[in-house]
Amino acid sequence: MQTIHNFCAGPCLLPSEVYQEAAKAVLNFDNSGLSILSISHRSKEFLSVLEQAKQLALELLNLEGKGYTVLFLQGGASMEFLRIPYNLLDKRAGYINTGTWSSKAIEQAKLFGEVKLVASSEDKRFTYIPKDIIVDEELDYLHFTSNNTIYGTQFRSVPRADCPIVCDMSSDIYSRTFDYDKIDLIYAGAQKNIGPAGLSVIIVKDEILGKVKRSIPNMLNYQEHIDKESLYHTANVFGIYTCLLNFKWLKNLGGVSEIEKLNNEKAATLYNAIDNLEYVKGFANLDSRSKMNVTFSFENDKIASIFDELCREENIVNIKGHRSVGGYRASLYNALSLESVQVLVSVMEALKSKV
Repeated sequence: MQTIHNFCAGPCLLPSEVYQEAAKAVLNFDNSGLSILSISHRSKEFLSVLEQAKQLALELLNLEGKGYTVLFLQGGASMEFLRIPYNLLDKRAGYINTGTWSSKAIEQAKLFGEVKLVASSEDKRFTYIPKDIIVDEELDYLHFTSNNTIYGTQFRSVPRADCPIVCDMSSDIYSRTFDYDKIDLIYAGAQKNIGPAGLSVIIVKDEILGKVKRSIPNMLNYQEHIDKESLYHTANVFGIYTCLLNFKWLKNLGGVSEIEKLNNEKAATLYNAIDNLEYVKGFANLDSRSKMNVTFSFENDKIASIFDELCREENIVNIKGHRSVGGYRASLYNALSLESVQVLVSVMEALKSKV
């Protein structure tokens, strides 16, 4: 079978061993004779999966014993755009706008209270991350998006604020070491670095909940889900099991610090090509570049057309940029190999003789 080099922004690649173990479980989970798709979400077998997944979710980020609870909920990160202000916004919240997803989060927050735009990079088409953000005013929380999949920018550090900090880490959680314990609520759609689509992972510090005066519907209430241990309704059994397999793979690899080394090498390899090939242009500012989503274009359509053909020949897929930006986007999530990046770079360099 030919190797497919899949640079999809999401749903992303997962490690081959995760696919293999998940496939086995679809036929026979844990030698039970039952499919993982058919076991009860309240069975002792699944409860063990759920507890292991929660424990590893915290362990891999060094958050064990620090007052956080892990939730596995349906709906993806877009549901959290709504659920976060429902649970946390009493009077006024601060938001940093660095792209499409933070813009959508802001829209939802405005339904619940005043939203202060603390910083934005919209003035330059979201090509940079605002610098030196310090918030010392009274806010219910400050929200930022750590990595911007569409524009290819990424925060290097957590903004400073005298209030709880909320972060959408959908596309770079578990990919790098970071000051996770400076963030009071971390949320992520699973389909980038954690597991399959349709699931969100929320890591919330218990002490920030219960402050708003409004009544919150049970399905949208974090405390309700905490009290019911992510089992308020039927859990996404297969999705959570796949997350557990991926967490185990990452731990066996050496954890986040080890995968970060590989991710740094992949990003450096691709950015080196972008910077040294005169017919390639990067989208994001150098000091704001994402190590997860590399965005670029070519100086004319003729080169782009040749590049497209070479990608087809080398089995490079899902490389096109988001429709709102155009060009190309190479997503370098944890399971993508360095070999795939090297193949992409060889194609970019092969253009020298054709332009």
